[in-house]
Amino acid sequence: MERKLNTPISDPVRKSLCAGEEVLISGTIYTARDAAHRLMVESIENKQALPFDFEGQIIYYVGPTPAKTGQAIGSCGPTSSYRMDRYSPSLMEKGLKVMIGKGERTEPLREVIQAQEAVYLIAIGGIGALLSKTVVSSEIIAYDELGPEAIRKLSVKDFPAIVAIDSKGQSIFK
Repeated sequence: MERKLNTPISDPVRKSLCAGEEVLISGTIYTARDAAHRLMVESIENKQALPFDFEGQIIYYVGPTPAKTGQAIGSCGPTSSYRMDRYSPSLMEKGLKVMIGKGERTEPLREVIQAQEAVYLIAIGGIGALLSKTVVSSEIIAYDELGPEAIRKLSVKDFPAIVAIDSKGQSIFK
């Protein structure tokens, strides 16, 4: 049975999640891929404001396709998470504690996830069209020039994910 989560995710809820647990997320999640991560890290390095406050929020590694008529978003399957590994520690230091993607993370990043008491969730690849049905609304909030890689604020209802790495460092990949 899936555990229902509502965003923003509180510290006690995040820390209670266990590797292998299935969750259904409702509320706001933000999208960002490689290019957006690079720009956010550059903003941190240049002491500039970030596009949104990371506290209790989730970043989903996705570059959705354009929405068809009557849809909030097009296909929105996860992208390979390891590509964000070099950027994620800087964002976690700024408060990011929950990430969604697909695939394994590097061992050094798993250690950072544990040290930051963060959580890494996976969404199932290949079902982007089905995942899009959980998106109620989509709004570009930053880096519009990046096209599909722009940061979007999504409102989701029962978005399915699996806890891949929990706040204690336990991993379904080990």
